[in-house]
Amino acid sequence: MMSMTSRKTVSLVLGSGGARGLAHIGVIHWLEENDLEIKSIVGCSIGAVVGGIYAAGKLDEYEKWVRSLTKVDIVTLLDPSWEKSGLVRGEKLVNTLIGLVGEKLIEDLPISYTAVAADLRGQKEVWIQSGSLFDAMRASFAIPLFFTPFNYKGVDLVDGGILNPVPTAPTTGDETDMTIAVNLNGPDENGICAGTAPESPSSPFHTKMNRFISRLQPPVTSGGSRDCGPSEIAIQAFEAMQSAIARQKLAAYPPDTVIEIPRTACRTLDFDRAAEMIALGHRRAKMCDFSTSPATGKQSMAGRG
Repeated sequence: MMSMTSRKTVSLVLGSGGARGLAHIGVIHWLEENDLEIKSIVGCSIGAVVGGIYAAGKLDEYEKWVRSLTKVDIVTLLDPSWEKSGLVRGEKLVNTLIGLVGEKLIEDLPISYTAVAADLRGQKEVWIQSGSLFDAMRASFAIPLFFTPFNYKGVDLVDGGILNPVPTAPTTGDETDMTIAVNLNGPDENGICAGTAPESPSSPFHTKMNRFISRLQPPVTSGGSRDCGPSEIAIQAFEAMQSAIARQKLAAYPPDTVIEIPRTACRTLDFDRAAEMIALGHRRAKMCDFSTSPATGKQSMAGRG
């Protein structure tokens, strides 16, 4: 570990990727354990949620809650929408998070925070850096066709991952020692959380809930020939698009390091696998090494894995 006298400051970029974003928690834990001070957070979708809760000082409460989630709990948080613009309103989820964290204003947070959403009509990114923390989160995680868009200051916003799944650009003016980005759409890797978690014996009700969840999300691997419902196809298309865009954006605005989480680590709604994803994020951060970046002069972490 570093000594406190050599403590480095970090701009942390937390990417978009559904339940894989629980790996962000493990990354944050590793950075704190190694005396790296997070001074700025930029988040997209689940990254905006985890980053915002961390900035509000409530990550421990959130982690305890998410570790307790079951598939049935996940279904109960998905409030159906009667609008044509999305299957789920997202209000129940946001209200649950407010109950955990409390109402917060971004400008009152002790560290810099930016949530990235997308204005589809204007075809541009929207960086939310003031106002209600939970409005910013809700706008940033509005996966098209799944969550309804969020009206923010008269503009309908959706998941920022459409335009920038790993938004490093907002960190360019930060006065920190390094920028670390966590990409949840990393290359497929055999043996890293591939497949679904083993099922425990359950009641007929639990079985029905598990089937419902399965219909809402794509399988981990693309093998086999099964029919996909509209929601599965939408999420698969969204994640394929994110993978391609993430590579382009990281090349255009390179951070000092990228911590890669394989896109096959878990499915979009596998929030009942929190312990597994948190441990994965911690392991992936631990695999990084320190070196000096000739491009920026900052201390950087060059990921070996």
